[in-house]
Formats: sequence, structure tokens, C-alpha cells
Amino acid sequence: MSLRIAENSLVLFQGDSITDGGRERADPNHLGWGYPRVVANWLNALYPERRLRFVNRGISGNRVRDLLARWKSDCIDLQPDWVSILIGINDTWRRYDSNDPTAVEAFERDYRALLQLTRERTKAQILLMEPFVLHTPPDRAAWREDLNPKIEVVRRLASEFNATLVPLDQRFSAASRKRPPDFWAPDGVHPSEAGHTLIAQAWLEAVGVKVQ
Repeated sequence: MSLRIAENSLVLFQGDSITDGGRERADPNHLGWGYPRVVANWLNALYPERRLRFVNRGISGNRVRDLLARWKSDCIDLQPDWVSILIGINDTWRRYDSNDPTAVEAFERDYRALLQLTRERTKAQILLMEPFVLHTPPDRAAWREDLNPKIEVVRRLASEFNATLVPLDQRFSAASRKRPPDFWAPDGVHPSEAGHTLIAQAWLEAVGVKVQ
């Protein structure tokens, strides 16, 4: 395996709170404290000669329609060489905590629209990460009815747009057989430090880096 990211590339991380990771808005270069920072640190340590650049524009609470609404300023205008997207859990969560669902058809329409914009107006390689939920607390298991079809949408879109797919839902399911789900994400959604590191490991493997 060899790193698929070329020298001097700009890598853009996009998504919701999992990507946001508490980043400091006053500093546009701040990567937050989650998986984007772990990914950047590993790549900078392993491939310093490539002079890679990293930007995080994840925003807590976002759904796919929110990404689409800000895609020009927070993706197109940045002209990234790689764009990494993790979105979808809030499109499910709002159904259960606010009675404000996102229909799977609307999710697919908006997701496809932002990917079309990316293809048409940038030269970026696209990396799509599956949304995921762990069954802790137990009520999270009921979310599967809503989330699973959205995971299938992400898989189809990855194929349609020739994007790199990171199967996070599968990854967390396998990890939860080794340690309980709350070790990886105490509320079933927001990863622990170990959970963020697991995401980073899957991300790196998808671009050709084996981290053990």
C-alpha cells in the first residue's frame, strides 16, 4: 500500500459534530480534537516531505441539507484536492428527538447535489464515510430503521461518483465485539478518543496508509 494523496494537496474534512471535534472557529486552521487531527498528525509524521495541508469545516448539528447550503463557501471556494465527508446521523437523530425527520429521498437528493457540485467545480478526490450508530444506550437500536437506508445511500453514491468509501458502520460494529459500544462512543454517536482514533485508522487505510 502507498499513500494516494499527492504532494502539496489540500485535504478538506466536512461533516457534523463528529468532524467538528470542538474546533476553534477563530482559527481557520484549527482541526478540532477528533479524527481530523489524528489523520493530519499521522500523515504529517509519516510523509513530511509531501507538505500536506488540512482544513476542517465540520459544524456540529449539521444535516446533509446544511452542508449543501454552505457548500460553495466551505468546499468549492477552497478548491480542495481531497474532500472527506461524514454526514447523516443528525438526519436520523432529529426524527427521534425533535420529530423532524429527513426522508431518505431528500437525503439522497441533497447528498447527490453536493457531490455533483464537487465533481463539476473542483478537481477533488472524494472520500465518503458511512454514518454510524452504536447501540448504547439501548434505544439507539431503534434508530436503525431510519439510518440503515441512509447508509445504503452513501454506499450507492460512493459507487456512482467513483468515491472512496470508508465503511465506518461496519468498523464500529466489529470493534464493539471486542469492547462494549460505550467504550467507542458513550452516547452511541459521539466517539470517545478511542473511537476517533478508530475512525482515523479506517480513513488512513482507505487512502493507502496502514496504521497498527
